[in-house]
Amino acid sequence: MLLTVLGCSGSVPGPGTAASGYLLEAEGFTLGIELGTGTLAQLQLDRDPFAFDALLFSHLHPDHCADFSPLTVLRRYHPERPAGRLPVYAPAEAPSRFVAAYSPDAQDRAVTDLSDAYAFTALGPRTVHIGPFAVTADRAAHPCEAFAFRITHDGTTLTYTGDTGWSDAVTALARDADVLLSEASWTHADDRPPDLHLSGTEAGRLASVAGVGRLLITHVTPWTPVDDVLTEAKAEFAGEITRVRPREAYRL
Repeated sequence: MLLTVLGCSGSVPGPGTAASGYLLEAEGFTLGIELGTGTLAQLQLDRDPFAFDALLFSHLHPDHCADFSPLTVLRRYHPERPAGRLPVYAPAEAPSRFVAAYSPDAQDRAVTDLSDAYAFTALGPRTVHIGPFAVTADRAAHPCEAFAFRITHDGTTLTYTGDTGWSDAVTALARDADVLLSEASWTHADDRPPDLHLSGTEAGRLASVAGVGRLLITHVTPWTPVDDVLTEAKAEFAGEITRVRPREAYRL
Protein backbone atom coordinates (compact mmCIF):
# COMPACT_ATOMS: atom_id res chain seq x y z
CA MET A 1 0.00 0.00 0.00
CA LEU A 2 1.09 3.55 -0.70
CA LEU A 3 -0.23 6.36 1.53
CA THR A 4 -0.03 9.88 0.08
CA VAL A 5 -0.86 12.93 2.20
CA LEU A 6 -2.98 15.65 0.57
CA GLY A 7 -3.37 17.53 3.84
CA CYS A 8 -2.74 16.91 7.53
CA SER A 9 -3.51 20.15 9.38
CA GLY A 10 -5.75 19.64 12.39
CA SER A 11 -9.22 21.21 12.64
CA VAL A 12 -8.48 23.96 10.08
CA PRO A 13 -6.13 24.35 7.12
CA GLY A 14 -2.80 25.82 8.17
CA PRO A 15 -0.34 28.11 6.38
CA GLY A 16 0.28 26.39 3.05
CA THR A 17 -1.27 23.19 4.39
CA ALA A 18 -4.66 21.65 3.65
CA ALA A 19 -6.82 19.98 6.27
CA SER A 20 -7.22 16.20 6.42
CA GLY A 21 -6.98 14.18 3.23
CA TYR A 22 -5.14 11.05 2.12
CA LEU A 23 -4.82 8.70 -0.82
CA LEU A 24 -4.34 4.97 -0.23
CA GLU A 25 -3.30 3.01 -3.29
CA ALA A 26 -2.83 -0.67 -4.12
CA GLU A 27 -3.23 -2.76 -7.27
CA GLY A 28 -4.00 0.34 -9.34
CA PHE A 29 -6.94 1.29 -7.08
CA THR A 30 -7.04 4.72 -5.38
CA LEU A 31 -9.07 5.16 -2.20
CA GLY A 32 -9.53 8.74 -1.01
CA ILE A 33 -9.73 8.97 2.77
CA GLU A 34 -11.21 12.32 3.84
CA LEU A 35 -11.42 15.39 1.60
CA GLY A 36 -10.96 18.33 3.94
CA THR A 37 -10.51 22.01 3.16
CA GLY A 38 -7.85 22.58 0.49
CA THR A 39 -7.22 18.94 -0.36
CA LEU A 40 -8.77 19.09 -3.82
CA ALA A 41 -6.37 21.89 -4.76
CA GLN A 42 -3.44 19.78 -3.54
CA LEU A 43 -4.67 16.78 -5.50
CA GLN A 44 -4.75 18.73 -8.76
CA LEU A 45 -1.11 19.81 -8.51
CA ASP A 46 -0.03 16.48 -9.97
CA ARG A 47 -3.10 14.24 -10.22
CA ASP A 48 -6.26 13.99 -12.23
CA PRO A 49 -9.13 15.23 -10.02
CA PHE A 50 -10.99 12.11 -11.08
CA ALA A 51 -8.24 9.82 -9.77
CA PHE A 52 -10.45 8.42 -6.99
CA ASP A 53 -11.94 4.94 -7.37
CA ALA A 54 -13.83 5.38 -4.06
CA LEU A 55 -14.04 7.78 -1.12
CA LEU A 56 -14.07 6.99 2.61
CA PHE A 57 -15.03 9.53 5.29
CA SER A 58 -14.50 9.08 9.03
CA HIS A 59 -16.98 11.83 9.93
CA LEU A 60 -18.61 14.95 8.54
CA HIS A 61 -16.81 17.89 10.15
CA PRO A 62 -15.67 20.35 7.45
CA ASP A 63 -11.96 19.83 7.99
CA HIS A 64 -12.52 16.26 6.83
CA CYS A 65 -15.07 16.67 4.04
CA ALA A 66 -15.49 20.32 2.90
CA ASP A 67 -13.96 19.71 -0.54
CA PHE A 68 -16.66 17.19 -1.40
CA SER A 69 -18.78 20.07 -2.77
CA PRO A 70 -16.19 21.32 -5.29
CA LEU A 71 -15.54 17.72 -6.28
CA THR A 72 -19.26 17.46 -7.05
CA VAL A 73 -19.02 20.46 -9.37
CA LEU A 74 -16.18 18.75 -11.23
CA ARG A 75 -18.00 15.43 -11.47
CA ARG A 76 -21.14 17.11 -12.78
CA TYR A 77 -19.83 19.80 -15.11
CA HIS A 78 -16.23 19.15 -16.16
CA PRO A 79 -16.19 18.47 -19.94
CA GLU A 80 -14.04 15.37 -19.35
CA ARG A 81 -15.95 14.11 -16.32
CA PRO A 82 -16.08 10.32 -15.96
CA ALA A 83 -19.22 8.32 -16.51
CA GLY A 84 -20.79 6.40 -13.68
CA ARG A 85 -21.13 7.03 -9.97
CA LEU A 86 -18.26 7.26 -7.50
CA PRO A 87 -18.66 4.95 -4.47
CA VAL A 88 -18.71 6.90 -1.19
CA TYR A 89 -18.50 5.22 2.22
CA ALA A 90 -19.46 7.61 5.00
CA PRO A 91 -21.65 8.16 8.08
CA ALA A 92 -25.36 7.73 7.45
CA GLU A 93 -26.11 11.47 7.24
CA ALA A 94 -23.64 12.03 4.41
CA PRO A 95 -26.14 12.19 1.50
CA SER A 96 -28.33 14.83 3.18
CA ARG A 97 -25.39 16.76 4.64
CA PHE A 98 -23.48 16.84 1.36
CA VAL A 99 -26.46 17.92 -0.71
CA ALA A 100 -27.21 20.69 1.80
CA ALA A 101 -23.61 21.93 1.56
CA TYR A 102 -23.68 21.74 -2.23
CA SER A 103 -27.08 23.37 -2.70
CA PRO A 104 -28.25 25.71 0.08
CA ASP A 105 -31.54 26.37 -1.71
CA ALA A 106 -34.24 24.11 -0.24
CA GLN A 107 -36.21 23.91 -3.49
CA ASP A 108 -33.13 22.80 -5.39
CA ARG A 109 -32.34 20.20 -2.74
CA ALA A 110 -35.79 18.73 -3.27
CA VAL A 111 -34.89 17.73 -6.82
CA THR A 112 -31.25 16.70 -6.43
CA ASP A 113 -29.80 14.06 -4.13
CA LEU A 114 -26.34 13.70 -5.73
CA SER A 115 -27.18 10.15 -6.77
CA ASP A 116 -26.26 11.03 -10.34
CA ALA A 117 -22.63 11.41 -9.26
CA TYR A 118 -22.24 9.16 -6.21
CA ALA A 119 -23.27 5.80 -4.80
CA PHE A 120 -23.45 6.17 -1.01
CA THR A 121 -22.93 3.37 1.52
CA ALA A 122 -23.56 4.09 5.20
CA LEU A 123 -20.78 2.97 7.52
CA GLY A 124 -21.28 0.94 10.67
CA PRO A 125 -19.21 -1.24 13.01
CA ARG A 126 -18.42 -3.88 10.39
CA THR A 127 -16.04 -4.82 7.60
CA VAL A 128 -16.61 -3.73 4.01
CA HIS A 129 -14.50 -4.47 0.95
CA ILE A 130 -13.54 -1.43 -1.11
CA GLY A 131 -11.54 -2.42 -4.16
CA PRO A 132 -8.57 -4.47 -2.91
CA PHE A 133 -8.94 -3.21 0.68
CA ALA A 134 -10.75 -4.81 3.61
CA VAL A 135 -11.95 -1.90 5.75
CA THR A 136 -13.15 -2.55 9.29
CA ALA A 137 -14.89 0.43 10.91
CA ASP A 138 -15.78 1.04 14.54
CA ARG A 139 -17.05 4.02 16.50
CA ALA A 140 -14.60 6.72 17.52
CA ALA A 141 -15.01 8.97 20.57
CA HIS A 142 -16.03 12.25 18.95
CA PRO A 143 -19.04 14.60 19.31
CA CYS A 144 -20.70 13.41 16.07
CA GLU A 145 -21.06 10.03 14.38
CA ALA A 146 -17.41 9.21 13.72
CA PHE A 147 -15.40 6.14 12.81
CA ALA A 148 -11.87 4.85 12.94
CA PHE A 149 -10.67 2.33 10.36
CA ARG A 150 -8.52 -0.79 10.17
CA ILE A 151 -7.54 -1.23 6.53
CA THR A 152 -5.86 -4.42 5.35
CA HIS A 153 -4.32 -5.38 2.02
CA ASP A 154 -2.11 -8.35 1.21
CA GLY A 155 -1.14 -8.97 4.83
CA THR A 156 -0.38 -5.34 5.71
CA THR A 157 -2.60 -3.35 8.06
CA LEU A 158 -3.05 0.41 8.44
CA THR A 159 -5.18 1.77 11.28
CA TYR A 160 -6.47 5.33 10.95
CA THR A 161 -7.93 6.92 14.07
CA GLY A 162 -9.91 9.69 12.39
CA ASP A 163 -10.77 12.21 15.12
CA THR A 164 -11.21 10.58 18.50
CA GLY A 165 -10.60 10.77 22.19
CA TRP A 166 -9.16 7.75 23.99
CA SER A 167 -11.25 4.74 23.00
CA ASP A 168 -11.14 1.01 23.65
CA ALA A 169 -12.74 0.43 20.25
CA VAL A 170 -10.02 2.39 18.46
CA THR A 171 -7.36 0.59 20.49
CA ALA A 172 -8.80 -2.74 19.33
CA LEU A 173 -8.70 -1.59 15.70
CA ALA A 174 -5.03 -0.68 16.12
CA ARG A 175 -4.00 -3.97 17.72
CA ASP A 176 -0.79 -5.26 16.05
CA ALA A 177 -1.24 -2.96 13.03
CA ASP A 178 1.83 -2.43 10.89
CA VAL A 179 1.16 1.32 10.75
CA LEU A 180 -0.98 3.59 12.93
CA LEU A 181 -2.00 6.91 11.35
CA SER A 182 -3.06 8.78 14.46
CA GLU A 183 -4.35 12.25 15.09
CA ALA A 184 -2.59 14.19 17.84
CA SER A 185 -4.32 17.54 17.85
CA TRP A 186 -2.77 19.01 20.96
CA THR A 187 -0.36 18.50 23.83
CA HIS A 188 -1.45 16.66 26.95
CA ALA A 189 -3.26 18.42 29.81
CA ASP A 190 -5.71 17.29 32.47
CA ASP A 191 -8.31 19.86 31.45
CA ARG A 192 -8.61 18.80 27.80
CA PRO A 193 -12.23 18.08 26.80
CA PRO A 194 -12.97 14.33 26.84
CA ASP A 195 -14.06 12.37 23.76
CA LEU A 196 -12.75 14.89 21.28
CA HIS A 197 -9.07 14.51 20.29
CA LEU A 198 -5.87 12.70 21.22
CA SER A 199 -2.80 14.39 22.62
CA GLY A 200 0.74 13.50 21.63
CA THR A 201 0.95 11.49 24.84
CA GLU A 202 -2.21 9.56 24.02
CA ALA A 203 -1.20 8.90 20.42
CA GLY A 204 2.09 7.44 21.63
CA ARG A 205 0.34 5.47 24.34
CA LEU A 206 -2.15 4.09 21.82
CA ALA A 207 0.71 2.93 19.59
CA SER A 208 2.44 1.30 22.56
CA VAL A 209 -0.63 -0.39 24.06
CA ALA A 210 -1.77 -1.67 20.66
CA GLY A 211 1.68 -2.93 19.75
CA VAL A 212 1.87 -1.27 16.34
CA GLY A 213 4.93 -1.32 14.14
CA ARG A 214 5.12 2.37 13.21
CA LEU A 215 3.35 5.55 14.25
CA LEU A 216 2.47 8.33 11.82
CA ILE A 217 1.32 11.54 13.52
CA THR A 218 -1.25 13.74 11.78
CA HIS A 219 -3.96 16.36 12.47
CA VAL A 220 -1.81 18.64 14.64
CA THR A 221 -3.54 22.03 14.87
CA PRO A 222 -1.64 25.02 13.43
CA TRP A 223 -1.40 26.65 16.88
CA THR A 224 0.12 23.58 18.56
CA PRO A 225 3.94 23.19 18.57
CA VAL A 226 4.59 20.03 16.54
CA ASP A 227 7.88 19.33 18.32
CA ASP A 228 6.07 19.24 21.66
CA VAL A 229 3.55 16.72 20.30
CA LEU A 230 6.36 14.52 18.97
CA THR A 231 8.25 14.72 22.26
CA GLU A 232 5.15 13.52 24.10
CA ALA A 233 4.60 10.65 21.68
CA LYS A 234 8.23 9.52 21.87
CA ALA A 235 8.01 9.36 25.67
CA GLU A 236 5.24 6.75 25.31
CA PHE A 237 6.23 4.76 22.21
CA ALA A 238 9.69 3.34 21.54
CA GLY A 239 9.05 2.52 17.88
CA GLU A 240 9.45 4.65 14.76
CA ILE A 241 7.46 7.90 14.83
CA THR A 242 6.97 10.19 11.85
CA ARG A 243 5.03 13.41 11.58
CA VAL A 244 3.39 13.20 8.16
CA ARG A 245 3.79 16.12 5.78
CA PRO A 246 1.68 17.36 2.87
CA ARG A 247 2.47 15.86 -0.55
CA GLU A 248 4.70 13.17 0.94
CA ALA A 249 4.11 9.46 0.30
CA TYR A 250 4.72 6.57 2.70
CA ARG A 251 5.19 2.97 1.58
CA LEU A 252 3.38 0.70 4.03
